[in-house]
Amino acid sequence: MIAQVISALAILITLHELGHFVAARMFGIKVEKFYLFFDAWGIKLFKFKKGDTEYGIGWLPLGGYVKIAGMIDESLDKEQLNKEPEPWEFRSKPAWQRLIVMVGGVFVNLVLGIFIYSMSLYYYGDSYLPMRVINDNGGVYVSDLGKDFGFETGDKILLVNGEEFKKPESFFKSEILLADKVEVTVDRNGDIIQLIMPENMADKLSESKNIAPFYPRIKVVVDSVLPQTIAEKAGLLKGDILHSIKYDTLSLPAAYQDELSVALNTLKNKNVAIEVIRNEQVIPLEVLLDSTGVLGFNITDTYKDLREKTYFGFFQSFSEGTTRSFGLILANAKGIGQIVSGKIKATNALQGPVAIAGLFGKVWDWQRFWNLTAILSLILAFMNLLPIPALDGGHVVFLLIEMIIGKPVNEKIMHAAQLVGMILLLALMVFVIGNDIFRAFK
Repeated sequence: MIAQVISALAILITLHELGHFVAARMFGIKVEKFYLFFDAWGIKLFKFKKGDTEYGIGWLPLGGYVKIAGMIDESLDKEQLNKEPEPWEFRSKPAWQRLIVMVGGVFVNLVLGIFIYSMSLYYYGDSYLPMRVINDNGGVYVSDLGKDFGFETGDKILLVNGEEFKKPESFFKSEILLADKVEVTVDRNGDIIQLIMPENMADKLSESKNIAPFYPRIKVVVDSVLPQTIAEKAGLLKGDILHSIKYDTLSLPAAYQDELSVALNTLKNKNVAIEVIRNEQVIPLEVLLDSTGVLGFNITDTYKDLREKTYFGFFQSFSEGTTRSFGLILANAKGIGQIVSGKIKATNALQGPVAIAGLFGKVWDWQRFWNLTAILSLILAFMNLLPIPALDGGHVVFLLIEMIIGKPVNEKIMHAAQLVGMILLLALMVFVIGNDIFRAFK
């Protein structure tokens, strides 16, 4: 997990700072430092100097930076700014050139995110389990969160806001989660029911640590029986389809995993008859359950061969990748708007490096790694354009003001704004990391 997070950050930060570096050098601006990760308190893991630039790796993996000569940045170097501008300094260049230097990193992250996203679609395709297949196999299993939304286990989801609901994962897209009103049409035991989702649906989903409201319901078909288990003693065989579990006059359904779990928990330490369908016949298998409520067999993945996969041509993948990338950026913009308006709690929505690390997982999966790297690159591009001093967007705001009024903003004002911006970003970092830790132990 740590290796994946550091690798992704190294790629994104290096290329982001390279965007600033290349743009600066293109206009003849001197770059004094180029660092991956922060060398806080002067602690450096590695460094070397080539030309006018010191290249290195810091010890704090929370970002990186390029120190551009003659620019008010996070170094807060006043001494250099007290001297007369040199022709190779940032402040000596026209505003339009400085603007290009400032958006260079954002541009690289945007292009990188689209490129990785597109190449992932081209190489891996888009695999999903259609909702119609889930509906044909017992509908959905509903979590406690889903029950709060009005769903019930066994529901077959047909429409969302009047449109056919094709992919279960599309329920978590911003168009639905952040919509003003979401109406879901379900088939419940033959009755068509309209469910109105709560307005704070996105907030509730975040608060539940992203536990989904519903999952595909899983039929209990025996794949393999573990040795020296109750399942082996009962005589369960590969291919058996569980039907029910009986005790005296009580008969509990067990055709689905959720039903089986309830039945086993209800009938612990009881002599029961496990009814299975074998060769199209219902066969009772008598056995004594123990206090664990565990039978001891693996369930067949009945959905394994029912997933659909869409492949994209080379140019089609870029079209789809670009559309999805800008959709992701728009979703982040809407999300921040809802945080500001109070519809979504910041403690639920904002995630720091600890939470992000968890998304990568403990096993290195290349498809997941590249998809998350693309998403992080796009988020980094968006976040850096926010008009906050100390971020690229803050510098862009000052440059746009200069281009409008025809003269630079007072350096004292810019210096003070940079300091305020750095304090805000530090406070935000402390908040998100603390929030990650709090939620992990919640």
